[in-house]
This record gives sequence, C-alpha cells and structure tokens, in this order.
Amino acid sequence: MEATSSSSSLLNGLNSGVVLSLIAVLWTVVWQNLQRLQLQTLVGRHMNRHARRLAALVDPYLSVTIHEYEGGRMKRSAAYEEVKAYLSASSARDVRHLRAEGAKDADKLVLSMVDGEEVSDVVAADDSTDVTVWWCAYSTPPPRTDGGGYYGWGGGGRAQENRRYYRLFFLDRHRELVINTYLPSIRRQGRAVMVQNRQRKLFTNISTHNWSDVDGLVRSAWSHVVFEHPKTFDTLAMDPAKKKEIMDDLDMFKNGKDYYARVGKAWKRGYLLHGPPGTGKSAMIAAMANYLDYDIYDIELTSVHSNTDLRKLFIETTSKSIIVIEDIDCSLDLTGARKKKKEAADDDGGGSKDGGAPPKPDMKKDASSKVTLSGLLNFIDGLWSACGGERLIVFTTNHVKKLDPALIRRGRMDKHIEMSYCCFEAFKFLAKTYLDVDSHRLFAAVDELLSEVDMTPADVAENLTPKSLDDNADTCLAALVKELEKAKENKSKGKNAHGEDKDEDEDEEDDDVEVVEKDKVFAL
Repeated sequence: MEATSSSSSLLNGLNSGVVLSLIAVLWTVVWQNLQRLQLQTLVGRHMNRHARRLAALVDPYLSVTIHEYEGGRMKRSAAYEEVKAYLSASSARDVRHLRAEGAKDADKLVLSMVDGEEVSDVVAADDSTDVTVWWCAYSTPPPRTDGGGYYGWGGGGRAQENRRYYRLFFLDRHRELVINTYLPSIRRQGRAVMVQNRQRKLFTNISTHNWSDVDGLVRSAWSHVVFEHPKTFDTLAMDPAKKKEIMDDLDMFKNGKDYYARVGKAWKRGYLLHGPPGTGKSAMIAAMANYLDYDIYDIELTSVHSNTDLRKLFIETTSKSIIVIEDIDCSLDLTGARKKKKEAADDDGGGSKDGGAPPKPDMKKDASSKVTLSGLLNFIDGLWSACGGERLIVFTTNHVKKLDPALIRRGRMDKHIEMSYCCFEAFKFLAKTYLDVDSHRLFAAVDELLSEVDMTPADVAENLTPKSLDDNADTCLAALVKELEKAKENKSKGKNAHGEDKDEDEDEEDDDVEVVEKDKVFAL
C-alpha cells in the first residue's frame, strides 16, 4: 500500500515536471519569435527607407492619378473633366490617336487622347526655367460580375464602360511647383475651355433595370441629346409684368451663391408650373433653360426603381441645370393628401372588383417602381439635395389640387406659377408673332369672345398658323373667331371646347380652379 502511494506521488511529480518543461519551451520559442519579429520590423522599416531612396535615384518620377469618377463611382469627377478640357488643345497638336466629341460650334470637334496616348506640357518655374511634365491616358476594364477578374460585359450581356483616368508624371524635385501651382492652374484653364466649348444638353434617365450592379454605377444613369429648343422669353406669349417678375427671380437665383451660403440654404430653387394642358408649361421650361444657359435633366419617375436610385440620379446631375419632373400628378401615386389614402382604400374595398372606382386611365402605373413620397421629398430638400449647387427643380402638373401639400409647400416648390388660358394681351402677342399684325378689324371680336370662353394659347396659335400659301391675316383671324364662336356654343350646351360631353375630371377641375386675374400667366 505504501509502495503504491509512493509510485502515484512520483508519477504526479513527473507529470507536473513535464508540463512545466513544455510551458518553458513554448515560452522560449514564442519569446525568440517575438524578438525576431521586432528585429525584422525594425530592419524592414530601415530597409524600406533605403529602398525608397534607391528607387528615387533609379526612377526620380512621381505621379498623380485623376480618375473619371470619385466617391465610389457615384459622382463624375470635375477635376477629370477639367483636365480633359485643358489637354484638348495640346492633344490635337501632338497626339496621334484622338477621340472626337461634338462642340458648341456645330462645325467643330473637341478632341482628347485615347487610352495609351501621352502628351507633354511645359510649366514655367519661379527661376524662369521651363519644367516639363507628361500626361498619359489610361483605362481599366470593369470587374466581372462572376468575380473572375476583369471582363468587359456585365449582367444580361450589357457592355460596361471602362474606368478611365489620367496620370501626370513629373520629377520629384518639382513636387511643390506641380501640386501647388500647376494643378490649380490647369483646373482654372480647363473650366474656361469647358465654358467656351460647352453644348447645353437635354438628359433623360435610363431605366434603373439597365444599370450595372457592379461597384455602384459603372456607366452614367443618364443619356442625352443636344438641347436646341428655340423658345425664349422674347417669344413666350405671356403677360409682360409676369414675365419680368419671373426673369428677375431667375436672375436673383443665378447670382445668389453668396446669399444662399450666408443664410445657410442649399443653392437650389423649386418652381411649380400648374395649369390646363396646352398653356405652355414645357415652353416655359425651355425659355428658362435658354435664359439661364442651363442643361435640363428630365426625370421619368416610373423608370426609377427605388428611392436609392432616385438619389443616385440626383448625384449624377451637374450644377447649372434644371431638374424637371413633368406631369408629376400622373407619374406615380404621389397625389392627394396622405390622410385620405387609407380612407380611399377602405371605400374601394381593395379595388374596383367590389364596386370601387377603377384606376384613372391617366395614372401611369409601374409595379416595379418603389419610389415613395418620402423619397421624393428627401430628393427635393433633404441632405442629399445639397450635393452640388445652382440647380432648379421644376414640377409641372395639370391638377395642382391633387398633389400632396407636403410636396409643393414653400421651401420645396418655392415659386408657384399658374399657366392659364389665353387672354387678349397674350392673343395680341401671338398675332404679332404669327401674322405680324398689330391691329385688325377682327381684334374686337376676339377680345369679346376670349372674355367669355376658355381657349389655351396652343389652340389660339394653331388657328393663327397659316396652313397654305393662300392664308393670310384675314383668313387666319377669321378661322380663330369661328373656333371661338364654336367654343362659346359648346359651352352653352355644357360641352367642352371640342364639342364633347365633359367628363368627371373636367367638372372637378372647373370646380377646383380658383383664378386670381393678376396672377395669371399665359405662355406658349
């Protein structure tokens, strides 16, 4: 028994010794590795410093890369466009392979380098010596959607744009001159060239289902054509006092950068154009764009899948632009007071199958679009609305009473402009424009009839337009008087201007419209 106890004690002692020995060995190994790692780190840092110095002796050139997109490809880089504009002259002179784009002058082209080309530039240093730098154009293909490296096609077989960038090379000893003097200078000169060559554009959004889903936006969410609409305020049939008021308001906005910064507001302004069809709402937008020299971004809300996509569209717009949503009452279910929506749903019993009214035919429905009123409100005046500046946001509608009050309150739609039926002053302007007459024996009849019936400027203009070589002021004015008399007769019979029975929408519109004569605007 005593021998067994002694053996157990010996065994326990041996096991404890083995464990302690193992711990000691492990600690020694760890400690040695830690010391070796610290030594390697110190040596590595020391060697890296010497390696960089050696590399500077072998290759004394530094580089600055300017990508086409910034912020995770959410926003096109202004610096890239400025460099591209600056290099256009030297590219046309020295580069063998060029990319051509349309210019403001229809007979000219704006040229830039294609990928792989190089152009040199000269910088004047403080000691009057010339310093040479080099610009190179590059691009890389987008990543493949299957994660297999790089490839030129996205999901669904859609071609994706390469990621373009410029790289500037210069000697290390010229670092301060290039960064502090040269680069700011070429950005200023590039902006001046962009203004000189700028073509105003009319943009429309691409359906979000056709956007690539690789690393954000790999191509622009907008497509465009050159904006060539001829309408100006000089040719806009409008009350002169109201026209001047609108032009003064636009001038104050365009020159209001310091004012908006001082009061702490984003440099944007909202316009609501409302009135019956044919009263010149689209013509007003064109006149505003031509007056301000702005681009137009025309958003089709039914092509926007979500609030996030709407935000991306806004980020890709540029300054000096008008963002337009036409017929907003027909775009999505954004109309009416929110408090009434549940009541309407309850009354309809979930749809027309239980006796509720069917959807109105003028409402464009897109089941894939999930843009909400909240998302649209944030688009107008949320935090993202301050990304960039000098933008007008314009909504148009034929039924202002149907819009949610939160959408059109001041601060979102700052200026409301009613586009109404033609008055005699607007008629005289149209007669002068279309027929070159200041007075006529039929003017009195037109004046009397316009005070009794409603006719849009578009209908008046159509009647004043010569239809053949035999037409003149007499025949055109006679045709207008005939149409006005016909409209008067239809009105007395309870019909609309086209001789058709009024539908419920027209009766509702007649009940809702409250016209204040001094605020009327007539535009075409």
